[in-house]
Formats: sequence, structure tokens, C-alpha cells
Amino acid sequence: MKKYIVILLMALCFSSCKNTNKEIIETTPKSTKPEKQLRQILKAKNAIKIDGIADETSWKNAKWHPMDQVWLGDSLTAEDFSGRFKLTWDDEALYVLAQIKDDTLIDNIKDPLVKWWDEDCLEIFVDEDNSGGEHQYNHNAFAYHIALDGNVVDMSTEKIGKLYNSHIESKLVTSDNTSIWEVKMYLYNDTYDDNSKPNKPVKLTTNKKVGFAIAYCDNDYSTERENFIGSIPVEGEDKNRGWMDANIFGTLKLKD
Repeated sequence: MKKYIVILLMALCFSSCKNTNKEIIETTPKSTKPEKQLRQILKAKNAIKIDGIADETSWKNAKWHPMDQVWLGDSLTAEDFSGRFKLTWDDEALYVLAQIKDDTLIDNIKDPLVKWWDEDCLEIFVDEDNSGGEHQYNHNAFAYHIALDGNVVDMSTEKIGKLYNSHIESKLVTSDNTSIWEVKMYLYNDTYDDNSKPNKPVKLTTNKKVGFAIAYCDNDYSTERENFIGSIPVEGEDKNRGWMDANIFGTLKLKD
């Protein structure tokens, strides 16, 4: 009799342990990205008009964040360059307001798909599910280059540049040496297909986490960009990895 009781207890224990392990496996997040530079972003309380004026209450209440990490080029002084940005969101899009102080803006290449990174442009990195990982020639994440003329370029799955103008609405207003970029950006998940239409953007919700970084390609006088200034510290010698490595992105948490 004691033998059967022992066997029964062992069976119950095995079943319990098995269920516990199952629960651990099922609740383990898919993302292996380290969560860094966590920023809580407040939801817009009013409609955001993309006009480069940014006079809405939601913008006035949003916090400025610095764009001060040199990813490429020499160190900079405030007289050479300064950048900062704000963020807000609603159910359909993420909104970015960037203020860039730079006295020389270069836009000489007529074809938007030729060396788009070597002219002055705002670059926004976004990973819809904050999963991190490689995204060089896939859409696990996006690296949108927003040119001075409003064209939006990223690498496609065909390993060439492609216009993604439908993903972003932007307005640039420049006065003296200060440029204001106002951006409305729709977010797409990793099922995005360059050859399929339509691809629907993801609806944004409270407490959603989004991988994010922002940078500026600065060219004053040369045929190549002279500096690349980002929003987040990047470890190691190769700091120009955002266009292919979403693990360097910070994390946004969407809040009401």
C-alpha cells in the first residue's frame, strides 16, 4: 500500500512541476533585447496637425529629450550642432518633434535613392514590438531617413533603397539656423511585405512598448556626411549600427 502511495505522490509532483515549467515557458517574453533608456510617452490629448508649428497643448506638455551622442565624426560644440526631440502618440501613430540647430543644410543629390544618408536628414529608428535583433534587409525594424524635401528612405528586403513615403507625414520649417521637424509616423510590424499591398499599420495602445532611437545626419561642406548624432549611447567602436541592429534602440512605453 505504501508503495502505491509513494508512486502516486511522485506522479502528482511530476505533473505539478511539468505544469509549472509550461507556465514559465509560455510567459517568457519573446524579446531578448536589453531594455534601456526607458521613456514613458504621454498620449496626445488633442489632434496633432503636421505643420511644423507645434503649438498644440500636447507638444507644450511633452518633455524635451537630448540628441547628443556622436555616432560618427568628431565631437561637436553647441555652436556646431545641437538637437533635441519630443514624443507623443495616439491610436494610429507615433509623433516626433525634433529641433535641430545647424547653420548649413545640404541637399544636392536629386535622386532620393542615391546616397541618401550623406545629406542632411533626420533619421528615425523604430521597432514596433521592441523585440530587438537584426533588421538590415528585413522589416523586423525600420530606419527611416527623412530628407529635407520630405522623401522617406530605408533599405528594402531587396537590399536596395526604397521610398516609404506612405509611412511618414512630415513638415520641416527652418528659420535662421534652427529647423523644426514635425513627424507623424505609422508603425508596421515584422510581417510587412514590400511586394504586398496593402500593409496595414498597427493600432497603438496604452502600455505598448516600442523600440526607438532618433539621429541626425549632418553634412556641412563635403560629399559625405561629416557627423551622425544620435539619441542613445552605443557601446563599442562601431556606433553606426542602428540601421541594422535594433538591439541598440531605447524603449518607449506608451502611457495615457
